[in-house]
Amino acid sequence: MSTDKITCLLNWHATPYHLPLFLAEKLNYFVEEGIKVAILEPNNPSDVTEIIGSGKVDLGCKAMIHTIAGKARGFPIKAIGTFLDEPFTGVVYLESQSGITTDFQSLRGKRIGYVGEFGKIQLDELTKYYGMVPADYTAVRVGMNVTGAIIRGEIDAGIGLENVQMVELEEWSVQQGRSRDDVKMLRIDELADLGCCCFCSILFIGNETFIQNNPEKVAAFMKAVKRGADYMFEKPAAAYELFVEMKPHMDSVVNRKIFQRSFRYMSRDLKNVQRDWDKVTRYCKRLEIVDDKFVQNMTNEFLTWPMQPDTPANFIHPTVDTGVLAKHICGDTNLLDRTAAVEA
Repeated sequence: MSTDKITCLLNWHATPYHLPLFLAEKLNYFVEEGIKVAILEPNNPSDVTEIIGSGKVDLGCKAMIHTIAGKARGFPIKAIGTFLDEPFTGVVYLESQSGITTDFQSLRGKRIGYVGEFGKIQLDELTKYYGMVPADYTAVRVGMNVTGAIIRGEIDAGIGLENVQMVELEEWSVQQGRSRDDVKMLRIDELADLGCCCFCSILFIGNETFIQNNPEKVAAFMKAVKRGADYMFEKPAAAYELFVEMKPHMDSVVNRKIFQRSFRYMSRDLKNVQRDWDKVTRYCKRLEIVDDKFVQNMTNEFLTWPMQPDTPANFIHPTVDTGVLAKHICGDTNLLDRTAAVEA
């Protein structure tokens, strides 16, 4: 039995930054654009590129570095837009109990968690960059459980996002009677002198055969998501409450803070940024994931609206108050100040 529904596989379990996609479903934008969409969540984020590349799922979301690596490994996948633009990514740790400092050499002898294969490739390359060898640390594959593994003491640090894992650990630290400032990050872009965190930008990707055979559906999908993003930027608090109706577990302080922190990274025009693709392609060559013959697997042809000018290199969008915390946070007037401090 076949279906005419487009299948879309997330890069992670449903997370606050996925809001525009779910909003397109909630507000019937997919239907109005003439398509039906089934949004799926993975058990293992490392399976996403393979599943989409195999044609078992039509579209999905994945980080730029994984999208490039998947193509290099023979999976016919292509990026058709950007979801989350340059979120700060790095080695997250608790300063008070890990023994880790701002010196990368402090990772010697530590247990470092990573999500999937390419996280370890990045860590191994960094050890060489800093005069170490991979044997100087213990790599622990923890999948989607970086925060929990740190809390349980199974790892000393782990690769995570400033707008997700750091938020989760900050809230846990407060519950333990410690300061949010106990949670620190060694940003990979700074450690590796990359000049951007675009390697972890979350993209919309698709199976190349599906894209080639269904250009109208792909364009309709992206238009519906753009409408969801437009609604979110215009009415972030109202948009988030609609998300809560679909996913009740989003009605927590932690998830609301994740949305608040993620908002500045959300792409307004959904375009693949050529400058970022060039930087990440060079980084992938440095990691020996691709060679000089690699042809970038991305397109903006399905984005039918005017594109915004590229932001300046290393530009950091300011933190704004989305209003999603108003009914949950009373008297916590320093929240935005703390969030903004991470930008410094």
